[in-house]
Amino acid sequence: MAPAELKELKVQLKKLLDKGFIRSSVSPSSALVLFVKKKDGSMHLCIDYRELNKVNVKNKYPLPKIDDLFDQLQGATVFSKIELRSGYHRLRIKDSDIPKIAFRSRYGHYDFIVMSFGLTKAPVVFMDLMNKVFKDFLDTFMIVFIDDILVYSKTEAEHEELLCMVLETLRTNKLYAKFSKSKIEGVISWPRPSTVSEVHSFIGLAGYYRRFVEDFSGIATALTQLTRKGAPFVWSKQGKVVAYDSRQLKSHE
Repeated sequence: MAPAELKELKVQLKKLLDKGFIRSSVSPSSALVLFVKKKDGSMHLCIDYRELNKVNVKNKYPLPKIDDLFDQLQGATVFSKIELRSGYHRLRIKDSDIPKIAFRSRYGHYDFIVMSFGLTKAPVVFMDLMNKVFKDFLDTFMIVFIDDILVYSKTEAEHEELLCMVLETLRTNKLYAKFSKSKIEGVISWPRPSTVSEVHSFIGLAGYYRRFVEDFSGIATALTQLTRKGAPFVWSKQGKVVAYDSRQLKSHE
C-alpha cells in the first residue's frame, strides 16, 4: 500500500475496532485488505474474498430489476432518495462463521463480527432484510434496492407524511441514513463540456434518466452533435451550442 493508504488504513481500522465491528483474530484463514476509491475521492475499505466466494454456497434470493422498480413511479411528482449508512454492518455474522472471514493487514490480523463488503451473499442477505423491514410499504410509496431507498408521492403534503413513516421505521430497526449531498445538484452544476469525452460523460449520466424525460433525444441533440468528428466547441452567451444553432435557422432568418 502507498503511504496515504496506510495512513487511511490505520484510521479505518481504529473506527471499526471502536464500533465493535472487528476484533483481533487467531483464525487460520485470512484475506487481503485493499482500498477502492469512491466517486467523492474518499477510500472505501474492502476485503478480497474471491477465494472464499468460490467455495461459498450461493444464495438465489432474487434482486429486483431496476427498470421494474422504476415502473412503480408512474404518476409520482415528489421524490426523496435515502442511502443507508453502514447498512451491512447491522447484520451480525454467525459465531461459527466469523473465523472464515478474517483478514490481514499491515497492522494486524482481524475478524469481522458483522457483515463485510465483498462477501458474495452480502447484497442479497441485506436485500432480504430491507424487504422484511418495509414489507408494508414496498411498491406502495417506496422502492428499495439493497441499501438505496426511494420514497415517492403525488403531492408534497402527502410526501412529508410518508417520508416521516420511512425514517421512523429506519430508526426503529436501527438503520441510519447518510447525510449525503444532493445528487441532483451534481447534475445541475455540471461544468460545461469542452471535449468530446466530457460530452460523452454528461450524456451518459443524463441518458440514465431518458425514460423519464419527454423528447430526450431532441433536447440532447445539441450535445450529441458535438460528438461528431471535427465539430467545433463554440458556445453562445446563453450557453447554447452556436455551431448547432446555426444549422437550425430557417432560410428567411
